[in-house]
Amino acid sequence: MSTQAADLADLLTRVALRDRSAFKALYEAASPKLFAICLSLLKDRREAEDALQEVFVKIWHGADRFAPDLASPAAWLNTVTRNHAIDRLRALRSGSYTLDAAEQIADPGPDPEATAITSSEGRRIEGCMEGLMPERAEAVRLAYVEGESYLELSERYSVPLNTMRSWLRRSLIQLRNCLSP
Repeated sequence: MSTQAADLADLLTRVALRDRSAFKALYEAASPKLFAICLSLLKDRREAEDALQEVFVKIWHGADRFAPDLASPAAWLNTVTRNHAIDRLRALRSGSYTLDAAEQIADPGPDPEATAITSSEGRRIEGCMEGLMPERAEAVRLAYVEGESYLELSERYSVPLNTMRSWLRRSLIQLRNCLSP
């Protein structure tokens, strides 16, 4: 685990214990990346700012749900953010986003059956990821789990942007074929 990931994991653990200074540090460390995710999905700065606030409320209340053995802290934060922004986008499109409706939402935590299914699917995906060339598997993780852009990845691997796009597209096709029944 990298130093940054260890730091985020430590902050999430402390946030789960209701440590306000850890929450502030987590916000300072993670909010720029999480805001970028919100903005890229919602395409509206004001909506993205509101979504980011709501994401951090979810993080405050749900930090105890972070499972370091299932995902990296950055991946967990990115997933919480992406899912919230997508939910908000859907609600905005349907015109039904109200605070009253938010009070009636069920607990977003997975039930035991969902946890077992997710764990099983995770093992299947990991098995298929092992079939990819190591650098391409890492690129797929960085792009679709950690949220790095194609441009960031092309610079990281010192390849042209279109080459990186081809790597990711071919890797996804290979993963789809592996995961198909």
